[in-house]
Amino acid sequence: MTLSRRKFIATSTLSIAGTMLFSNGIFAAPDAKKIRLGIQLYSVRDEMKKDPLGTLKKLAVMGYKNVEHANYEDRKFYGYKANEFKKILNGMGLKMPSGHTVMADKHWDKTSKDFTDEWKQTIEDAATVGQRFVISPWLDEGLRKNYDDLLGFLDIFNKCGELCKKSGVKFGYHNHDFEFKYSLNDKKIYDIILENTDPALVAQQIDIGNMYGAGGRAMDLLKKYPGRFESMHVKDEIKAKDKGEMNDNYESTILGKGLLPVKEI
Repeated sequence: MTLSRRKFIATSTLSIAGTMLFSNGIFAAPDAKKIRLGIQLYSVRDEMKKDPLGTLKKLAVMGYKNVEHANYEDRKFYGYKANEFKKILNGMGLKMPSGHTVMADKHWDKTSKDFTDEWKQTIEDAATVGQRFVISPWLDEGLRKNYDDLLGFLDIFNKCGELCKKSGVKFGYHNHDFEFKYSLNDKKIYDIILENTDPALVAQQIDIGNMYGAGGRAMDLLKKYPGRFESMHVKDEIKAKDKGEMNDNYESTILGKGLLPVKEI
């Protein structure tokens, strides 16, 4: 398997659109001043599916130190148990401080008012592999249509934050575009999320590209909610020739070549 820099830039959504930035307080030494960077493995999902170990090795050679997973199924990361995958990462000089796993309504037992064993195991495996964040990157469509249902689920978000805290990890949320397309009670869904989640329990991972086509502007949010964002997916966007990646007429491009004020952000 070959993964050249040229091919990576040409084919991956990350090099053109998904660099992760982590806040100093989490990943840097107390006196460090530079932001730590990482890569979302969804950007090389095809390569990870074909040859996860070879792909990780190539990324390490490129200079990446931090990765964020986008594949956790049946208690395995890309086919490996948590302790196995941690050993693999360590052997390549990589860390996985964060990962994307959707926390959905099915993970909350309404009868017992507790999280399912499946979700508890998700948190356990995240802690074992070395994650500091468990990021949920989605909201079920039904929750976007009913204000009370959304508030109820955000309360479960806070409860999930409490559960994660017991294992030494932090729960978080990653935005797409719908949070800015739709409103409930005259408020954008994203504002509702931030206003009804406890910053101490629920981290926010802001994706500056996902929101753009729906009218979300990262600089406005960074000013409106200072201190709320603990990591960031850095992307740049241009007008698409067709419907675009999210049916919003925009698509990702090389950082600095698009419409977003990336340097300012």
